[in-house]
Amino acid sequence: MTRPGPRRDRLRRPLTLACSVVGAAVVALDGTVLTIAQPALQHDLGADTAQVQWTSTGYLVAVASLLVFAGRLGDRYGHQRLFVLGCLGFAATSAGIAAAPGIGWVVTLRVTQGVFGALLQPATLGMLRAAYPPDRLGMPIALRTSAIGLAAAVGPLVGGVLVTAYGWRAVFLLGVPPTLAIALTGLVVATSRQTTREEGRGRGAGALDLPGACLLGLALACLVQALAHGFAPPALGGALLALGVAGAAGYAFVRHERRAPHPLVPAGMLIESRPGTKRGSLGRAGPDGSGRGPGPVVAGLGALLAASAALSGTLFTATYLLQDALALGPLPTAARMLPLALLIVAGAPVSALLKGRFGARRVAAGGAGLLVAGVALLGRTEVTGSALATGGCAALIGAGFGAVMVTATSVVVHRAPREHAGVAGGLQQTAMNTGPVLGVALAAPLLASGTALPVLAAVAALAVLACLGLPGGRAAGAGGDADPEPGAERRMADTPTRT
Repeated sequence: MTRPGPRRDRLRRPLTLACSVVGAAVVALDGTVLTIAQPALQHDLGADTAQVQWTSTGYLVAVASLLVFAGRLGDRYGHQRLFVLGCLGFAATSAGIAAAPGIGWVVTLRVTQGVFGALLQPATLGMLRAAYPPDRLGMPIALRTSAIGLAAAVGPLVGGVLVTAYGWRAVFLLGVPPTLAIALTGLVVATSRQTTREEGRGRGAGALDLPGACLLGLALACLVQALAHGFAPPALGGALLALGVAGAAGYAFVRHERRAPHPLVPAGMLIESRPGTKRGSLGRAGPDGSGRGPGPVVAGLGALLAASAALSGTLFTATYLLQDALALGPLPTAARMLPLALLIVAGAPVSALLKGRFGARRVAAGGAGLLVAGVALLGRTEVTGSALATGGCAALIGAGFGAVMVTATSVVVHRAPREHAGVAGGLQQTAMNTGPVLGVALAAPLLASGTALPVLAAVAALAVLACLGLPGGRAAGAGGDADPEPGAERRMADTPTRT
């Protein structure tokens, strides 16, 4: 008979869920309120446009380059510990930015904030994977998605009120109290005996792959920098150089990972055996003649990358169309796009329940189809000219993106072994941070020609194709996957059969 743990162990799952939800929401809120605050920041500090742009780009580069390695650190040393460290650093740098005397300090502190944000973000998923069994992950991830959607919806409004009433420095102080609160909550969870036992299982999983982390970080940093600065003639040379470095570093990373004894990204997480596959198809043939190719984790990451790119590029384009082409003000524009955020918030839990009934593949592919329809219809003149039609398209986009995000994220986190949950969370966050930059980079040069939305609809269609690689069976419970956790087949085969 198992002796029940203390009260703090019984509260571990709700507290872990609260930390994950609030942490993800604070990071999302920080990004949206900064967009509102940038014009006031530029005027107050006498900065130029390039300097202000680096308050966003510097953060994105730091986050993108460190997310996967930060997830690996969480796997080795404990997600709760990394989460607490990330929260404390994020709060401290936010307060520092609010007191910054010049734009140079703001940019430096934003880059530092990105480092702590990289520690924080994968941990919000790694903690859930450690606290919940795979068949119960769907709803916690859906609640986290709803919180992100809610933060994105209220962020511009809250930011506008704070900047108008108190100035741009107030928006950076906004996230300090909740971040400190969840850091303290995370300390309580981190000291529980159950958390110590569960997170300690992955600490002996080999040495840290520092060369792999450096190569992957360089590749992602150069890619994000190139995309963030665009490919207009003044920045074309630098963008192409950054892309070249990113490609070379990415190639070197793949070669290194194949030879590393303890790779940063285990191959088994991304590549799976396919018994019926013939030699010559994707991947290598196994010793039994079976093929090996990209697994559901790769499909989930591809779906998240394409869907987030389509969403952010569409929001960027729609803002331009509604405010510049139709001469609408910021408030009417926000009102027309409000159904998008509302459907993400309301649709995420519904998507988790549907996933349990119909399987990840159907729900995610259906959601991606809604995303394609919403983006394609929004490009029609008769739609943008009608508030009701624009709101309907926004609702389609929000419902579709929410379904893809919840379902694909659940697959990515569930399919990864528990000892690599942080790496899975880092890969998921990398896709979610790179996709928006890619979407805006695609949309910006196409605005004048009017082809931005058709191209973004094609990007969303790529998400449909990626979703077809997700598990297709029904789950045993809401939020689960029919497919067993990686390694389950081997463990089952090694178990003696009793008669």
